[in-house]
Amino acid sequence: MPVTSAGMMRVVSFLALLTATIALLSPSRAGAQEFYRGKQIQILIAGTAGGGIDIGARIVSRYLGKYLPGNPTIVPQLMPGAGGIRMIDYMNSVAAKDGTVIGITPPGPIIEPLIGKRQASYRMSDFVAIGAMTKEVSLCIAWGDSKFKTVDDAVKNQMVVAGTGAGSSPDIYPVVLNEVLHTRFKVITGYQGSQETILAIERGEVDGRCGWGWSSLKSTKPDWVRDHKINFLLQLALAKGANIPDSPLVMDLVKDTAGRQMLTLLFGPLSINKPFFGPPGMAVERIAELRKAFAEAMNDAELRAEVIKLTGEDLEPTSGENAQKLIADMYTTPEAVAHRLRDILSK
Repeated sequence: MPVTSAGMMRVVSFLALLTATIALLSPSRAGAQEFYRGKQIQILIAGTAGGGIDIGARIVSRYLGKYLPGNPTIVPQLMPGAGGIRMIDYMNSVAAKDGTVIGITPPGPIIEPLIGKRQASYRMSDFVAIGAMTKEVSLCIAWGDSKFKTVDDAVKNQMVVAGTGAGSSPDIYPVVLNEVLHTRFKVITGYQGSQETILAIERGEVDGRCGWGWSSLKSTKPDWVRDHKINFLLQLALAKGANIPDSPLVMDLVKDTAGRQMLTLLFGPLSINKPFFGPPGMAVERIAELRKAFAEAMNDAELRAEVIKLTGEDLEPTSGENAQKLIADMYTTPEAVAHRLRDILSK
């Protein structure tokens, strides 16, 4: 059947429109798919070598690139100091905002701007939550040979515990517990990270540590758990850990509403344990790619097998979207509650 000139014109017009549409869409799509090809992504680690944060970051670094478009190389880099705040400050003010720098932090810096003694230069609600590896229960532990067998012993006697810097959990938690539970913890701060606090406990420089994640403890000192070298005094979380040796949950010991609100703010970050963040100002395309790749990595059978081999427990990941919401909710805590915490920590 012969094609009329009018029909030919319609075909030509359609092809021209189709070509223009492809030309318009393809560059952005290709850019989204190929941005990371040939690039490196740094994972900044707000902890010391061999600690739980470091171990988690290095596991993720071996799998994340597999699920990102372009399969970039992932390079973990230690950046300890000030309980994680040094790394957060760097990401906030210096690090590239293009998706090539992300970080993993302990829980302290998440709420430091709300309760810290100094004026923080950042708000974690402004950072991009990429996802968290698991949920956590923190612990107060004492060396097995010490006189501290239960939390009541830390009420009756002064107990010296190791701290790792302003804003870090081992520095914050004991001070708050002294106010709420009338314990008598004395913090000796300045230890750089987990490995240094381990040596201090073994040498008898301190009696223990208050603010140590269960998964971190099991991965860094499994023999302490296996051989009953330590006493578990208290679980610090919103809910008890299923596989933790029997010890009381702090929330069960506090009855007044204000006290419970304060501890909810303090221990809420444990619901997003080993969280990965991007700096403020990242492009929405990079955020979506990183969150998707992180979620897929968390479901990788080999990664999870590696975690189970190290810790004896599977992951309980939190998506970037849910982690972002949890942090936003923390930053709507009533000022009176945050003010009370600041007052306690400023004493």
